[in-house]
Parts: sequence; structure tokens; C-alpha cells
Amino acid sequence: MKQFMDKDFLLSTPTAQHLFHDFADKMPIVDYHCHINPREIAEDRKFENITQVWLGGDHYKWRQMRTNGVDEKYITGDASDREKFQKWAETLELAIGNPLYHWSHLELQRYFGYTGVLNGDTAEEVWNICNAKLQESSMTVRGLIRQSNVKLICTTDDPIDTLEWHKVIAEDPTCSDIKVLPAWRPDKAMNIEKPEYLDYMASLSERSGIKVNSFKTLVEALKDRMAFFDSMGCCVSDHALEYVMYKPYTDAEIEEIFAKRFAGNELTDLERDKFKTAFMVTLAKEYNRLGWVMQLHYGTIRDNNKLRYSQLGPDTGYDCINSYDCSAEMAAFLNALSATEELPKTIIYSLNPNMNAIIGTVIGCFQDSTAAGKIQQGSAWWFNDHKVGMTNQMTSLANLSLLGNFIGMLTDSRSFLSYTRHEYFRRIMCELIGGWVENGEYPADDKSLKKIVEGISYNNAVRYFGFDRFIK
Repeated sequence: MKQFMDKDFLLSTPTAQHLFHDFADKMPIVDYHCHINPREIAEDRKFENITQVWLGGDHYKWRQMRTNGVDEKYITGDASDREKFQKWAETLELAIGNPLYHWSHLELQRYFGYTGVLNGDTAEEVWNICNAKLQESSMTVRGLIRQSNVKLICTTDDPIDTLEWHKVIAEDPTCSDIKVLPAWRPDKAMNIEKPEYLDYMASLSERSGIKVNSFKTLVEALKDRMAFFDSMGCCVSDHALEYVMYKPYTDAEIEEIFAKRFAGNELTDLERDKFKTAFMVTLAKEYNRLGWVMQLHYGTIRDNNKLRYSQLGPDTGYDCINSYDCSAEMAAFLNALSATEELPKTIIYSLNPNMNAIIGTVIGCFQDSTAAGKIQQGSAWWFNDHKVGMTNQMTSLANLSLLGNFIGMLTDSRSFLSYTRHEYFRRIMCELIGGWVENGEYPADDKSLKKIVEGISYNNAVRYFGFDRFIK
């Protein structure tokens, strides 16, 4: 029997162990998509206790605590931090086979030196160990980033954000070794059907100095903000989509649709999708002009529990997978951009794991010589970033494309301890590749394997996003 989560955790063969320990584990991290707060980096926040680090905003953990029958008081309510930690420890004990079990123990090992097992009985011991450790000067936000060997972080930012904290970080000489870049997330400007849309247009008008009263002026305002983001080092956009849509439209139709909504009237589903198609096509062309990467996250049904949404708001653990197949529209959207040679580098993520092969074949239709792996399938995302999901995604990508060009893992997290997810991914990746080598499916050629493993771990993302101009 193997020891619990030892140095060869998830690495079952000598080749897998060699690939991880000698290649993957030595590589730095670029976290090109996450939801951390740049203010906490700028202020170098120091956490008071482990609950603040682990349970604040982590809807992954909240879902499992609810599944274990824990009262909301101990999840998002007014229970003490110690009580909340106890309830999480008692829940974790039952999470066999869940990635949260592995992530939590990797974090305890790497950041707190705790190699035991967290459960209800050990919660007090772990609470005291972690809280004592968090008082050390090396355990501030920046300290955690440095310990994790993170070179660059892309946050997630709305077009009307001032990016004031990014400016503070960039001008702080004590933070010169950590590059923090904004990433453009214009969902609020696209979601024309939302009740708060007109209020957002007013805010965008104020921030940009351009009165938004038409689709044309909306685009002008967004371009103004994109120029500002670009000046702050932004080189990546991100879109959260229910599905990737493409509905043919005319410019006149889009202006009529915008005017209808601006007058306070409801839109039809077709009108909404035509507007969003025009929005995405227009912005994607601008991304191409600026040299930005476009990320498309789709396949989610959000906020399913309306009662809890009314009480707690979005991003609190009530989303699920959408099985709608939008592959034809996704291909049509990419084709519309390719037809005018304005298709930017694009990363496509689906929350539905059944879309792996579909994405793998769609991306193959739009590759060209402007970049190796120009159109990427993103890493296993959200409900899929576990051992099975990651293995299936990489296997599918290898079957249908070039795994050696894959840009690898990201945290998609709000926690500064989540960088161990990169280690988790790299171990799974090395196990997969090592298995192929051990099985005689790929030669035991260290030079080629080193290039592939180090590429997927770090180098490919640096090349793909052009991060080498930011990293010292």
C-alpha cells in the first residue's frame, strides 16, 4: 500500500516520477486566469486564520458542506471562523474521490508543513498549526505567491474598473518580482437582457466619457476602455457564456435591438442572441488588432436555486453543467472572424466534459501559421478539474490535436493557496505521459519529453500570451 499523498502521489511509474520531479516540478507558474483581488496583493494582506484563507468565497467547499447537511450559518453565515472550520473538516473526511480532498491536503503540506489528515477529530490541531504559521512574515499574500514560484498573474476585471490596485502593484518596487496584469471581462456590457443593463450603460458612459446611447457608441466606449486596459498590460480577455452563439445579423438590426432595450422594452431570445453575436464579433476583431487572447468559457447554467440566489447572490455554489450543443454556432462564430482574417488567439473551455472531442475538432479547423496552437482547448474547468476530468481532457486533446502545444493549467480561484492546483495538474499530466512511454506508445527520449512537459507546465503559456515581455 502506498503512503498517503507522499512525494510520488499520483505517479505510479518510474517514468512519471522522473518527468514530474526532474522537469515539471521545477517550472515556475503563470496563472493566466483567476479571480483573486488585486487589492490584497497591493496591500500584502495577512490572514488572521485558516478559515479566512480557505472558506471565504470558496463555493467549491460551500457546495460540499451543504451536501453534508451543514446549516448555512456555518457556511456563509455568522458562525465563528473556528466553527466554520470545524464543519469543513467534518465534511472533508467524507470527500473520498473528490479533488477538494487532495487540494486541501496539498495546501496543508506545502504551506503549513502538516502531513497528517484533516478530519473532525484533528481539526483543533490543524487549526492551531495553520493559525500559528499564518502569523509568520512569509505567509502574507505576496509571501504565498513567492513560495509558490508564481511569476505572473492575470486577474479578472470589468471594463469600468479603475485598475487602481494594478497601478499600485506596478509602481511598488518591493513587488517587482510579481507581475499582476488585468484581464478584460465585459460580460456586463454584453448581457443586454439583465435588469441592471441600463444602469451599467450609465456607469460605462461616465467612466469612458462617451455617452452610450447606441450600439455604435457602446463599441466606442468599450474601445476607449480597452485602450486603457492595454496600457496597463492587459493582453487577455475572458467571456462567460451560456453557450457560444452565432446568429446572422445586420448593423441596422443591432441598432434597432439596442434602441428597443434602451427604451426599456423586453427583447426576444433571437434579438438577444443577435446582439450578443454582434458584440462578440466586434470585440473579437478588436482583440485581434490589439494582439489579445480571447477566452470563451461556456456550458454553464447559473444561479439555479433562485431562493438562495436572492439571499446570497451569484457565485455562491448554485451553478451546473449545461448540455446544450452549440458546436455549429461556435464554428460559425470562429469562421466569421477567420473569413476576414481577424480571428484572435482563442481558448475554448466547456463546462460539459462531453464537449471535449467537439472542441478538439473545431479548433483544428482554424489553426494557421500565425501561432503554434493558435486556437486552444482550455484545461479541464470547474466541475472537471479533477483527476478523471484532467486525464480525459488531455487524452482527447492528444488524440485530436497536439498535446505538446497545450498551454496547461490555471487556478480559476479566489484563494492564494490554490497554486497547488498547478502541482496537482502537473502530477496528473506526468502520470498520463509517463504511462504512454512505459507502454511503448512514445519513445523514452528525454530531450523530447522535457520539451513537452516543461512546455505544458509553463513555457507554452509564456510563449502563447507573450508573457516573456513582462517576466524578468
